[in-house]
Amino acid sequence: MTGFGFTLHKTDGRARLGTVHTGRGDIRTPAFMPVGTVGTVKGLYLDQVKATGADIILGNTYHLMLRPGAEEVAALGGLHRFIRWEGPILTDSGGFQIMSLSKIRKITERGAMFQSHIDGRKHELTPERAMDIQRLLGSDIQMQLDQCIEFPHTDKQAMKAMELSLRWAERSRLAFQAHPQPGRGNFGIVQGGTDEALRLRSAAGLRQIGFEGYAIGGLAVGEGQALMLSTIDFTAPALPEDRPRYLMGVGTPDDLLEASARGIDMFDCVMPTRSGRHGQAFTRLGKMNLRNAKYATDMRPLDEEHPCPALSQYSRAYIHHLIRSGELLGMMLLSWANIGYYEGLMQGIRKAIAEGRFEGFRAETKEQWKRGES
Repeated sequence: MTGFGFTLHKTDGRARLGTVHTGRGDIRTPAFMPVGTVGTVKGLYLDQVKATGADIILGNTYHLMLRPGAEEVAALGGLHRFIRWEGPILTDSGGFQIMSLSKIRKITERGAMFQSHIDGRKHELTPERAMDIQRLLGSDIQMQLDQCIEFPHTDKQAMKAMELSLRWAERSRLAFQAHPQPGRGNFGIVQGGTDEALRLRSAAGLRQIGFEGYAIGGLAVGEGQALMLSTIDFTAPALPEDRPRYLMGVGTPDDLLEASARGIDMFDCVMPTRSGRHGQAFTRLGKMNLRNAKYATDMRPLDEEHPCPALSQYSRAYIHHLIRSGELLGMMLLSWANIGYYEGLMQGIRKAIAEGRFEGFRAETKEQWKRGES
């Protein structure tokens, strides 16, 4: 396996064109990572995901440790073989899920005690165990365990969670380094709410520890886009230029466009597939709610110019019929269409940066969304 690294090819303003190098292949950035939480991108075959242009998908430590279990996946040959995905996989450490899904949780210096949302059994997740699980899964990018807190929160809560996450970052790093994994990388996670001083302290602490990449966590949890973007504005420049920057759990197409403009390299979000299951399509013409009666006789595709078959080969009328009928195929087509659109958007962003016209692309894309359907 080749080593893990990052090449920054070009900048256009603060937007960055790069490549993350892993033992299982390269990731073109800015990149959107479809979320395959439990080993599946909901509603899609993984060859469909690959065909949209995705270089990497995401799995989740919390969910996979509960079912089927990290040791079980390792015994089956690792996550890549288990799900039949040959490219890179990033695994989130589970901090967000412990915050949002666990029925009972207790955070201590040692780690997080929580009750499974599946069967109520009690578990403990420490920084060391989180890294052990990710090593057993065989993921190519492994995230430190962090404490993610709800929004709104007090300054004291943000500071306490940030400081604990820094201590956990050091333990996560030591645990990752204890088992050499050529071609794989370990990312630290910046916390600190929306407070500039806390975010900068967190970033400085993580840089001192030293990671292959750096993530911005604790955003897109209810603070709104304006506050999220202002937080990125002062956080991203505090991260090393020669390492990838990952904005966790974000977001809408506009979020991806705006965060790319602020120097973010990697994204993930459940929104494309979740929205698809609820009848919503993301397209270059803006959002479409396919439940709307106006699509009942509309034989145009979602976007005849897009290379993704789900966008260009199925009529709005047919998808409307499927969604209104509760047919799984409708949800699958819209999930496929949305992942196709997201990956196409990232391709457009990369091309625009390469050609030195990112600001024009940004303005044109927003104007097209604003004009909406033709």
